[in-house]
Amino acid sequence: MHGLTRATTTLVFSAAAGVLIWLATQISNDHIGGYWARVGLVAGAGLLMALSQLLGGWTKWGWPRLSIAVFVTAFIPVAIVSLWIILAGEPGSGWFHNHVLTWSRDIHVNGLVTDLLYYIPVLAFGTGLVFGFSFDTTGPVRRDREVVVDREREVAPGRAADEPMTAEREAPATSTDRTTDSETVR
Repeated sequence: MHGLTRATTTLVFSAAAGVLIWLATQISNDHIGGYWARVGLVAGAGLLMALSQLLGGWTKWGWPRLSIAVFVTAFIPVAIVSLWIILAGEPGSGWFHNHVLTWSRDIHVNGLVTDLLYYIPVLAFGTGLVFGFSFDTTGPVRRDREVVVDREREVAPGRAADEPMTAEREAPATSTDRTTDSETVR
């Protein structure tokens, strides 16, 4: 059943991601608003693909939570690099666009940035995907009834906590513990 749920969820979310990508192709890329709408829709498609695995029961059937380690270590650097290139590819001559191109020349990465401008939709999709990977599930919360009972039980005053338990005190003697009559006499 687990595989069927994951497969079905992946199919449904893939179809939804395809619709978002198709919608992105319907928007004009000639002005800044259309450019950012396209980038946002493609990034949303990547996010949907990651969430399909999370919500399809891929991990532990628990509540989704943000994994700070993945967010900081993976998503933040990916987002910075992708956003740098996405801003460099922005149409027109806006403030961010001009500054990113100037900074790219200053730090001698202009050739790399220029080459990656052709792959802005891929970078947007990947950024959405990595953001979705920043989420994980905690697993279902189950309370162990015995643990709860043990926490409520207190140790009797004057009794050491490391004393043998009743089962250990009343254990039957083993063959090494028994003494024979001939050993007792000696």
